[in-house]
Amino acid sequence: MSAAEAGDPEPTLAPDPATIGDAADFAAATPSEQVLLEEAAELASAATTPTTTPRLGAQAARGAAVTLAAQGGKVLVQVVSVVVLARLLSPHDYGLIAMVLAIIGVGELFRDFGLSSAAIQATTVTRGQRDNLFWVNAAIGAVLSVVVFIGAGLIAAAFGQPELVPISHALALTFLINGLGTQYRADLVRRLKFSSVAAADILAPFIALIVAICGALLGWGYWALVAQQLSQATILLVVLVIAARWIPGLPKRHESIRGFIRFGWNMLASQLVSYVSNNVDNVLVGVRFGTISLGLYSRAFQLLMTPLNQVRIPLTTVALPVFSRLKDERDRFADWLCRGQVALGYTIVAGLALVAGAAEPLTAVLLGPQWLEAAPVLRLFAVAGIFQILAFVGYWVYVSRALTGELLRYSLVSAAIKIVCIGIGSFGGVLGVAIAYAIAPAVSWPISLWWLSRHTDVPTARLYAGASRILALAAVAAGAAGGATWLAASLPDLVQVVAALVAALAIYAVAALLFRPVRRDLASVLAAARLIRQR
Repeated sequence: MSAAEAGDPEPTLAPDPATIGDAADFAAATPSEQVLLEEAAELASAATTPTTTPRLGAQAARGAAVTLAAQGGKVLVQVVSVVVLARLLSPHDYGLIAMVLAIIGVGELFRDFGLSSAAIQATTVTRGQRDNLFWVNAAIGAVLSVVVFIGAGLIAAAFGQPELVPISHALALTFLINGLGTQYRADLVRRLKFSSVAAADILAPFIALIVAICGALLGWGYWALVAQQLSQATILLVVLVIAARWIPGLPKRHESIRGFIRFGWNMLASQLVSYVSNNVDNVLVGVRFGTISLGLYSRAFQLLMTPLNQVRIPLTTVALPVFSRLKDERDRFADWLCRGQVALGYTIVAGLALVAGAAEPLTAVLLGPQWLEAAPVLRLFAVAGIFQILAFVGYWVYVSRALTGELLRYSLVSAAIKIVCIGIGSFGGVLGVAIAYAIAPAVSWPISLWWLSRHTDVPTARLYAGASRILALAAVAAGAAGGATWLAASLPDLVQVVAALVAALAIYAVAALLFRPVRRDLASVLAAARLIRQR
C-alpha cells in the first residue's frame, strides 16, 4: 500500500529502493518500463546505502552532468532569443506579452497544484494513482483555459491595453496543454530519466524560437511572441509523451490521491505566495509606467533572471533526490549542503558579479545600443540574483525534509518584505522598483537561514561563513569588472566585456593564492567538476 493509500498526511519524501515501482506497478509495467523501474531502484539503493558514498556522488554527478549540459543549451537558446528578437521587436511588443504572462502565470501554479512535486517525491506511485493525477492536472488546466478566455477583458481593462484581449484568448490554451504534460514530466523525473527531460527542455524552446523569429521577420509583431509561447508548450508536451511511453487510463476511484493533494496544497500555497511576490514588480511597472517601460524592465529580467531560474530548477531536480536520501544522516547532509552552496557561489554568483560590474557593455552587446536604458536594471537584477542564490540551498532543505508548511510560512514573511520594498520603490520609477527588487532578497536571505534553523538541523554557522566569503569575493570582483569597463570605455563594447571578465577572474585567482579558505572552496568546486566529467 502506498503512502497516500494509507492516509498519511503527505507522501513520504525519501525514495525507498525497496518500494520504487511497487509490486503492483512493476507487475503491470511494459518491458521497457520494467528496465526503467529497475534502473531507478538500483540508483536509489546505491544512493541510500551508507557504505557507497562514491556511488551517491556518481549518481549526483551523472544527473548534474546531463541537466547542466541541457540547461546550458536551454540558456543558450534563451540568450539567442533575447539577442535576436530584441532587434526585431519593440519594447511595446514585449510589454504587452509581459502583462499577460504576469497575470496568467498565477493560473499556471493552480494548474500544477503542486502535484508534480508530490508525485516526484512520493515513496511509491501506483499506476492508478499516476492516472488519477494526470486527469486532475488535465481537468484543472481545462478549467483555467476557460476562465482566462472569459476573463480576457478584465486583464485588458486592468492594464488599459485593448490588445491584451486577443493575446489572452490565444495564451489561455497553454493551461490545457501544460496540464496534459504535468504528470508525464513528473514521471520522467521520478524515474531519474534526466536525459529525456533534458531533450524536451532543449528541443521545445529551440523550435519555438525559430517560429518566433520567422513570425517577427514576417511582421507579426507581438503575435510572434504569442506563437513562441504556444509552440513551445505544444512541442514540450509531444516530446514528453513520446519519452514517457505511457497512455493514461481512466480515473480509478479506489486509487486514493488524498495524500498527494495535501502535499500539493502546501506546495501550491508556498509557490503562489512566491509567484505573487515575484511578479508584483511587473504588474506595478505595467500599470503605472506603461508597455514601453515594462518592455525594458522585462528584457533585463529575461536576459538575466530567466536563465538564472532555468539553471536553478534542474539543479533542484538533481539535488532533491540526493538530499531526500541523506535526510537522516546529519553529517553527510550538512557536508553536501555546504558543498552545494560553495558550488553555486563560485560559479553562478561569480557570473552575476561580472554582470553587475559590466552591465552597460553587456546590454549593448546582447540587446543593442537602443536598449541601454535597461542596463541599470540589469545590474540591480544581478545583485538580487546573488542573494537569491545564497538563499536557494535552504529551499532544498525545506522540500527534501517535507517541511512544506514551514516553507509556506517563511514564504509569507519573504513575500511581505518584497512587496513592501517594491511598493515603496515604485515611487522612484522603474529604477526605484529595480532597487527595491535587489534590496528585498538581501534582507530576506539571513532571515531564511535563521528561520530554517528553528525547524530542522542545518549547519547555519558554516553556511553563513561560506556565504560571507562568496559575497566578499563577488563584491570585489564586481568592482574590478566595473573599473576595467571604465578604463576601456573608449574601446568597443565587446572589448570592455572581455576586460571586465579578465579583471574579475584575476580577483578570484589572487584570492585563491592569498587565502586558504578560498583555496579550499575552489578545490571543492574543481573536485565536483572532475567528478561530473568522469561520468
